[in-house]
Amino acid sequence: MIENQAEKHSIQVMCRVLGIPRSTYYQRQKAVPSNRERENREYTKQIYRIHEESKQRYGAPKIHRILGHEGVTISLKRVQRLMRRAGIHSITKKKYSPQVSSHSVEDRENLLEQDFSTTGLNQKWVADITYINTLKDGWCYLATVMDLHSRKIIGFCFSRHMTTDTVLTALENAYSSQKPKTNLVLHSDLGSQYTSVEFEERLQELAIQHSFSRKGCPYDNACIESFHAILKKEEVHHVRYLNFEGAKLALFRYIEGWYNRKRIHGSIGYMTPQAFEDQARKSA
Repeated sequence: MIENQAEKHSIQVMCRVLGIPRSTYYQRQKAVPSNRERENREYTKQIYRIHEESKQRYGAPKIHRILGHEGVTISLKRVQRLMRRAGIHSITKKKYSPQVSSHSVEDRENLLEQDFSTTGLNQKWVADITYINTLKDGWCYLATVMDLHSRKIIGFCFSRHMTTDTVLTALENAYSSQKPKTNLVLHSDLGSQYTSVEFEERLQELAIQHSFSRKGCPYDNACIESFHAILKKEEVHHVRYLNFEGAKLALFRYIEGWYNRKRIHGSIGYMTPQAFEDQARKSA
């Protein structure tokens, strides 16, 4: 009885402070959620699940696509509104912006001329190196090769040293996994590893034409540079790698476990690179 009186008194005081009648408070307590409110709660749960499965990497457009694949009919604007209301947002927001190099290097033939279009697999590959820092082993280096048709990372090598062997290993991995036939072009920048005699000789042995970015023009190799930017925004910048081995395992998981097989890509119809490659092989 005392508790009921105390509770009634606290409700009376709260209503007086808020300037609302007690009848309104009791009506709200008994109110049944509307169908739309129940829908929003269920949609928010599904949005949260997809967001967490992506390790908070997906924003509203990709979450909207995943919901559609799962048979959920909902507008993009509603997904955006529910995400704002729930405080759900992507950890990656800043768009890729190439940095222009000022190094003095000799120009070589540019076969692509920023034409990244393809009609099938293994027509155009792009390659590059990026830096990854570790606490114990310092700077390490990731060399990657991407197929422009599927946007899949088809070969990569993580090394303690930025050498020609590193880019050669990435190339060999790509060639072994894809087994390309003819008329293949590989595009890279003018880094010393890619302009080395060893790399050029190996490309000739594999009958691969070599295309080069113009000096100071990172847009010539924007697709692979964009991948490295995504890798850092979604993975590297959120982790402090203890040593080379730890970083190597994390990068393998990201590339093979996430990027190639789970991360949907807008430029290939919101499919994953692996699924797009599989579809391309079936229709070839």
